[in-house]
This record gives sequence, structure tokens and C-alpha cells, in this order.
Amino acid sequence: MPAPAPPIPGGDHDTDRLELVDGQVVVVDGRKLLVTVSARRKRLGLTVERDGSLILRVPTGCEVARAEEFVRQSSPWIAAKLQLRAQHRPAHPVRGFRSGESFRYLGREYRLQVGGGDEGGAPVRLVAGRLWLDETAAADPRRARREIIAWYRKSGLRWSKSRLQPWAARMEVPEPAVLVRDVGNRWGTYRPGDGDAGKMALHWAVFQLPSHLVDYVIAHELAHIKVPGHGPDYWTLLKRAIPDCEARKVELDDLGRRLWLGEIAERG
Repeated sequence: MPAPAPPIPGGDHDTDRLELVDGQVVVVDGRKLLVTVSARRKRLGLTVERDGSLILRVPTGCEVARAEEFVRQSSPWIAAKLQLRAQHRPAHPVRGFRSGESFRYLGREYRLQVGGGDEGGAPVRLVAGRLWLDETAAADPRRARREIIAWYRKSGLRWSKSRLQPWAARMEVPEPAVLVRDVGNRWGTYRPGDGDAGKMALHWAVFQLPSHLVDYVIAHELAHIKVPGHGPDYWTLLKRAIPDCEARKVELDDLGRRLWLGEIAERG
């Protein structure tokens, strides 16, 4: 991905009629917003990411002046979201990869067991209610982190592929390609493709959540195949598929604050 374009300060008459470009950063009343442009979008939208950064989503051809006005009108909403985030700061745990530590998979807790498993097998294995970690990998926290995240990615991809078709059929959308990786400050993303169903990416950490919340993340991204952004039409579509989607969103916001995101304990 190319580096973001330099910020454009608000209120400059020379730039008011310029069209925004994807990856650009705009500054409005001291707030920095990263711009994403979509030809599928008709209206402007805002997202407050988990780290407090702001994403401004605009249609193709949107002028700076229009975007600035929208952000200023949305100022109370932005302030409320940032205040809520400050009141519910993340409490993500760290891991040291010792026997007895707990790791969650699809909502269930598994104790880590270092060594003693199948010699010559995979570095990480879920066997008989225990998550086994190779002793050599456990001796190096950075390697242990890589191996466990790789296990989440592989296991999560296998599970999500089994869930994708039923949800796509229920929502009457084509099945996109799916991959599991680190998607930064989001739990999932969807990118439309040229002539196909596009691509969905899921954060490896979501597979620590109970299955009904992983389903919510999958359906959330599938809805974007029909409707970009998070306007009323989007939520109407999602609510038809998941009537309790609002309750699931609240639960995801709460549990998501406490997921392990890969932080490791310092040695000693």
C-alpha cells in the first residue's frame, strides 16, 4: 500500500474544490482523517477505529469542501464515540507461553501445554482439550507467538470456509475469497473484485470469540457485497440475516477489548 498523501488542512479556499483521493489525509478542526474512496459509495461515512483513528469514507469525485462540512456536522457523533472509547479502554492481555496459560478458540478456553506432545508433529496442536506447543518454539517467545498466530490463521480459515456458504446463501450474495490475517484495527474487511465476488479478510484474533460472534463478523462483511458503508440500508440488510445483530455488536465491542492480539511478556 502506498504511503498516505500529505494532509490537506481545512478551510483553504484553493483546495475546497479539489477532489479527494484514496489514502489522502485531511485535517478538519484539528482532527486527522484518513480518506478511503469507493465508486460504489453514494454517501459520506465515518468510522472510529479501535485505536481512536478516524476513517472518512467518500464516493468518487467528492470535493474537499463537502467532506469538511460533513465532518463538522458529525463532530458531536465523533466526540461521543471517542468519549465512549476512552471509558472502555482496551485491556488486551500479554502471553508468556508457559504451561497452564489459557488461550481461547471459538469461545472455549484451552490450557497451554509446553512439550510432551507428538514429537515431530506441528509446532502447535489442539489435542484432547489442550493446546500443545513445541518446547523448542516455547523457548523463543517471538517464535512461539508466530507459531500460535499461524495456528489461529490455519484453524480459523478452515472453520470460516465451512460457515461462509450458509451465510452467503442466506444473504443472497456470492461467496468471496476468504483469508485470515492481521487486518490491523478491524475485525474484518471486504474488498470488491473485478468481475468476481471480491475478497474478505478476517483478523486471526476473532477466532478467540464465541462462534456466534465470528458469524456476526462474517455476515457483517458479506453485507458489504451489496451495500458499501454502514448507512440505514446496510443495517436493514444485516438485521434481516441476524435479527439480534445490535446485541451481537455490543457483545463484540465488549469481548473484543479483551482478546489477545499478539502481545508477549518481556523475559525476566
